[in-house]
Amino acid sequence: MTNTPFTAEQFAKLGAGQVAYVREMTSDEFKRIFPQANDLQSGVKLFALLSAEGAPIVLADSRDTAIASAWENQLQTVSLH
Repeated sequence: MTNTPFTAEQFAKLGAGQVAYVREMTSDEFKRIFPQANDLQSGVKLFALLSAEGAPIVLADSRDTAIASAWENQLQTVSLH
């Protein structure tokens, strides 16, 4: 077990309302993760701006549009690998 200064709940909330990330995915992947998004055409390449918790904020047709939306919402984008 690793010793950490955060509880699991505190760690999950890090960056909430301040940090977001852009994830490239197909519309089919997005619908699988977020089933409420059932009006998307199948097989379309999309860029999702997701909150630190993984909740969708914006769905865009380009990475630049998703990042611009983050800036407009005063969110810092981060890279995940």
